[in-house]
Amino acid sequence: MKKRFFCLLSASCILMQAGMAQPSPAATKEKDERMEWWREARFGMFIHWGVYAVPAGTYKGQKINRIGEWIMNRGKIPVADYQQFAKEFNPVKYDPDAWVRMAKDAGMKYIVITAKHHDGFALFDSKATKWDIVDASPYGKDLLKPLAEACRKYGVKLGFYYSQAQDWCHPGGAASRRATTEGWANPDSARIDAYTAANSGHWDPAQTSKTMAQYIDEIAVPQVKELLSNYGDVAVLWWDTPTDMTDEFAEKLNAPLKLQPHIITNDRLKRPNFPGDYLTPEQRIPKVGEIEGKDWETCMTMNGTWGYKSYDDNWKSTTTLVQNLIDIASKGGNYLLNIGPKADGTVPQESIDRLKEVGQWMKVNGESIYGTKGSPLKPLDWGRCTKKENGGNTILYLSVFNWPANGQLTVPGIKNKVVSAKLLSNGNAVKTSTAGDVLSLTLPAAPADKIASVIKVELKGSL
Repeated sequence: MKKRFFCLLSASCILMQAGMAQPSPAATKEKDERMEWWREARFGMFIHWGVYAVPAGTYKGQKINRIGEWIMNRGKIPVADYQQFAKEFNPVKYDPDAWVRMAKDAGMKYIVITAKHHDGFALFDSKATKWDIVDASPYGKDLLKPLAEACRKYGVKLGFYYSQAQDWCHPGGAASRRATTEGWANPDSARIDAYTAANSGHWDPAQTSKTMAQYIDEIAVPQVKELLSNYGDVAVLWWDTPTDMTDEFAEKLNAPLKLQPHIITNDRLKRPNFPGDYLTPEQRIPKVGEIEGKDWETCMTMNGTWGYKSYDDNWKSTTTLVQNLIDIASKGGNYLLNIGPKADGTVPQESIDRLKEVGQWMKVNGESIYGTKGSPLKPLDWGRCTKKENGGNTILYLSVFNWPANGQLTVPGIKNKVVSAKLLSNGNAVKTSTAGDVLSLTLPAAPADKIASVIKVELKGSL
């Protein structure tokens, strides 16, 4: 009896704690208002750009394995040697107006750029350090200000990636011996954090002449304040990574957020006590139900690297990119797709070509992505489904990857009356029939789109 009593008491305490942890209605409303545009957007551009684009994956004639922006860490390049690359970082062909137009034409609604990555180099004019684009490079101009102006011009939201803990050039910054997710089929947040902590370490005495507390106070906090004060509205602060972070450090970094009351943040500041507004699975798309009911965003490369590498030609096809976007939207998430510009400010042609093709698909079918919710159906073997509500009715967007050879598409789990069904590309009606809880659609012989043809089905009532 005593054992049973303590079990019940423990269970009651857990339930009470869970109840106490629930956000208030006012907090939920405030978050929903901040997240509204992000949930509507579904598609954004990640930009990894910095000094690492100069070596472009090669150091002293040797190709350095894995992702390009980690070359300093992978090659164990001394701070003084690495900082010499900044003298060659002169992006005279940088055209932020063209970058933002490219993102917008691709159907992307927001941009997140690496204001400062793990090498500590700032793409902005920072008063906290000389290790920035203005003071350390021949370019000598802030790269973020014209990008912010272009985003305002074209109505694209702007976000800043900021490495708040790892910094391989400023003394006191944390350092990890290895990138944390490469080669892992399903890296989860807790595993990433544990792995990073276990493998932390420096390779140059110049990195350890100060404490991390000094680094947080002298570099990280002042730079976050600069980013949130000098560039107008900032929609997203994308933290990365929580190596050696403490709650005390996180509190200091969280405080400047009040400068941007509507900003949203991800989950990489300091786990678990600083969860941010959304989760960030990296280089993978979660399975159905894995993070159900939560806001999340998959960030992914177009090839095998985030930062530019001259010899990485492992490019994903446009079909893969579009179908990834559809798959993510069908599960209620966002897709943050990366480009890695070169040191001269140009974007690899392979990225330009693919974004143009993605934009062509989105121009016709964007309605099936923007503002949608995840599929209410069980997994479909021929494609994916997204959902919207229209008054009292339900709209399903059926994105068909595998066009049925017999012209018959079956959708199980639907008993509602069909109000209308049509191809999104041309508006042509699609014949439907129902038997029990299975909806059947009679399709044309050939798909409307070789990547994914979308059928818009409006159903009476809620599904």
